[in-house]
Amino acid sequence: MEISLNSAARRRLAIGAAVVLCLVYVFLAGRLFAGSLFGERAELSSLQRAASLDPGNADYFNHLGRYFALVARDPGAAIEPYRAAVQRDPHSARYWFDLASAYQVLGDISNQTVALEHAIQADPTTPDVAWEAANFFLVQGEDAKALREFRVVLQNEPTLADPAIQFCWRINPDVDALLRDVVPPRSEAYLAFLNLLMRKQETADTAKVWEALVTTPEPFELRYVNEYLQYLFNHQDVDQARIVWQQAAPRFGLSAYVPSGRNLVVNGDFSLDVLNGGFDWQYEKQQSVTLTLDPSDFHSGHRSLMITFDGPGVTDAGIRQFIAVQPNTSYDFSAYYKNGEIEGAGGPHFTIQDAYTKAVLYDSDELKEAGFWKSATGEFATGADTKLVILHVRRLPEGSPIRGKLWVDDFRLTPKRQ
Repeated sequence: MEISLNSAARRRLAIGAAVVLCLVYVFLAGRLFAGSLFGERAELSSLQRAASLDPGNADYFNHLGRYFALVARDPGAAIEPYRAAVQRDPHSARYWFDLASAYQVLGDISNQTVALEHAIQADPTTPDVAWEAANFFLVQGEDAKALREFRVVLQNEPTLADPAIQFCWRINPDVDALLRDVVPPRSEAYLAFLNLLMRKQETADTAKVWEALVTTPEPFELRYVNEYLQYLFNHQDVDQARIVWQQAAPRFGLSAYVPSGRNLVVNGDFSLDVLNGGFDWQYEKQQSVTLTLDPSDFHSGHRSLMITFDGPGVTDAGIRQFIAVQPNTSYDFSAYYKNGEIEGAGGPHFTIQDAYTKAVLYDSDELKEAGFWKSATGEFATGADTKLVILHVRRLPEGSPIRGKLWVDDFRLTPKRQ
């Protein structure tokens, strides 16, 4: 339908209506703009003015409530503006949390719980919301609800995994129950749990968490495997260490580093990269000693380990390997070496010791006066309690000056055939 504006009266009426609409729009926009200006000021009168200018804006009422709660220190006066905020926007977890906090200060646990439940419903997966809710429930002694919210934290915020796990353990120090009901299948959560148990010396329970970790498809770094293995070595749990290495090696593409019945020494010819952890070679800087992988001189494969001695204070070359063995078992050992004019009293030796008692099970002759590749062989038997030995190159007598180079290669350790 067309409206004819060919008469002057109708044109004046249309123009007047447009002007009125424009004035109304300008008035409303002006109120909103003025409200935003007043809302930015942390003053009671300004916040009240902002709420009156824009009564539909929940944020202004929440700011007003915060003023009463935090500045005026009057939580009772904060309740009404907080309630006005959640009425205007019931989907904001932050507004509900502020209301719950005011009820908490007033000691109104019933209304605080209701407000907190609304906050969780408004935002059930955000870690910050879950963290605050979990701590509230923890204070109130509602352990089941606290654990439920800590699970949300563990599921969604890796940076809070450590403290969340600590709270969960404090609530219920039961590994099986926590793995079943609380800890989600996330590598960060499992690693935090594993670290907690190691700190608390709960060695037997670490195996349960490791099993959960290694079965999850989520990635994690090799360094965590090495840290756990070192913990197991230190706590004499060699059987679990073997299991951990066998399970971890395929996951990280390290199957070639698994000991076998043909040779218990891993990477005995140094053809693989040295991992400096696990059951591979480990090294640490020693005074007057330098370790170098040498591709120009080797017995077999394509490189050897060159050890350079240059000065006093040498007790050990700084290269070693943990080897899991069986008690009451005889073993054959062999390795190859050559040297370049080693000077000084005594010389280096291949040594195998019990990792815990430090008893020497095998000690080679001095590795000197061999300008060509020469073998060092021997055999030894483990004791009734021997499960882990250390293979290393030590200096005898310790501490006296020594200079020269020693190349070592082709280490081998096998159970002696009956």
